[in-house]
Amino acid sequence: MQQSSMHSGCLYIVATPIGNLEDISQRALRVLGEVDLIAAEDTRHSRTLLNHYQIQTRLLSLHDHNEKQRAEQLLERLQQGQSLALISDAGTPLISDPGYALVSLCRSAGFKVVPLPGPCAAIAALCAAGLPTDRFSFEGFLPVKQVARRTSLANLADARATTVFYEAPRRIEETLAMLVDELGAERQVVLAKELTKTFETFYGGRSEDVLSWLREDPVHQKGEFVLMIAPASDNNSEIPAEAIALLKLLMAELPLKKAAALTASHYQLKKNELYQLGLSFAD
Repeated sequence: MQQSSMHSGCLYIVATPIGNLEDISQRALRVLGEVDLIAAEDTRHSRTLLNHYQIQTRLLSLHDHNEKQRAEQLLERLQQGQSLALISDAGTPLISDPGYALVSLCRSAGFKVVPLPGPCAAIAALCAAGLPTDRFSFEGFLPVKQVARRTSLANLADARATTVFYEAPRRIEETLAMLVDELGAERQVVLAKELTKTFETFYGGRSEDVLSWLREDPVHQKGEFVLMIAPASDNNSEIPAEAIALLKLLMAELPLKKAAALTASHYQLKKNELYQLGLSFAD
């Protein structure tokens, strides 16, 4: 239901465009114009957006380096009955952006926190990628350090859902090379970059082919990236029908873990694959 008036002592979490300035809701524009103060990740960046819509509300910076201090100051304003809005440089605040400390503090203090839904790069990329979306995991930015990044990718070897990451342009080629090493050349991958902007691009296919595409033109490595990795291939076809039948029979009488172990032992198969298969029967 649309709200038409400000709540005193209320914090609004306002999603803003990730590229195309038209991707802002009428409600977001109204709230940004009516609140007493807007907390923004980068006030100079956000002023450009606000000026475009002739919004004169005062801005205050809130970023990773000052959030805890600012959160206390903003809480005092809420206690005085002021209404505040939180925005990030682009997209939905708190989704790989600052704001957690502030929202947590406001909730703990009993103040109303109201979300205004809107743009989010991860969701925008996912809905147009052509990968399974019935289950997905958003992991934010991959680790900067190479060993940690490689480990994060290796952990997806048996992932049963699409995994979504953000990645910086300076690391995207190296990350794709690691992905090929850890998950194999056949793993399906989709890259989305410059979402909602003039040069919005989706490129998908085998991980090896996506890496080749990245390397064939330096322009392909420019922009803000969303990296989406398909679930591990369904290995049911490699499991004999007799093994599947035995697994189902045992599952009716035994815990799944035990049923998978017995079936694996009888047919010399991998316990984990049978366990995952059993989980899919239970869904």
